[in-house]
Amino acid sequence: MHESASPRSAVVAAALELFQSQGFDQTSVEQIAKAAGVSRSTFFRQFGGKEDVVFADHEVLIAQLREFLAEGHDDPWGAVCAASESVYSYFAHDPELARRRYQIVRQVPVLREREIITVFRYERLFDEYLRSSLPGIDPLDAVGFAALVTAVHNHVLRQLLRGKKKIPLSTLQSALTDVRRRYGVLAETPAEAPDDLVVAVFPRSMPIAEITRRLRTQLD
Repeated sequence: MHESASPRSAVVAAALELFQSQGFDQTSVEQIAKAAGVSRSTFFRQFGGKEDVVFADHEVLIAQLREFLAEGHDDPWGAVCAASESVYSYFAHDPELARRRYQIVRQVPVLREREIITVFRYERLFDEYLRSSLPGIDPLDAVGFAALVTAVHNHVLRQLLRGKKKIPLSTLQSALTDVRRRYGVLAETPAEAPDDLVVAVFPRSMPIAEITRRLRTQLD
């Protein structure tokens, strides 16, 4: 679902290297532009400022996730999990760059604040998607699932960023399957053959909107 962020990635890499070697506050836009081989005006055309360089990949990813979710999915809960997996795969593809960014953010208060806002943007995107895809869903179910997926995603991602070993995508996938199980929204098992009789049994924890969606699917 995701692609390389853009040609701007070279500027991002150059900026992160400078931030790490000489400090965020001590690095100027001019230095970043020179290291990346672009003009100062090109830098400002591509980025709003030094903070934006650090979070440039997130801007691209959020836009891509919004397009992905807008495509429509038979299993909205699964689509949210797939979106989370896509973001993780992006950063796991180049863990050293992701770790460098993580270390820089930890050292600069203004970047930590920006990171909190960025995490909330993912959570809000998932929340709004569930509300639009599952009419009648209890808002607490939507925001609760979105928050839980985001928290689990960040927990697994931090394991990757704080260590030196690879954390495979399967680790996140397993954790998200457990989230769905706990929330009562595991993927449906296809029926072997159509029948005139439908017997439905649902976990107590399954949101009413999801029960309604599954019943409608079987009866249509």
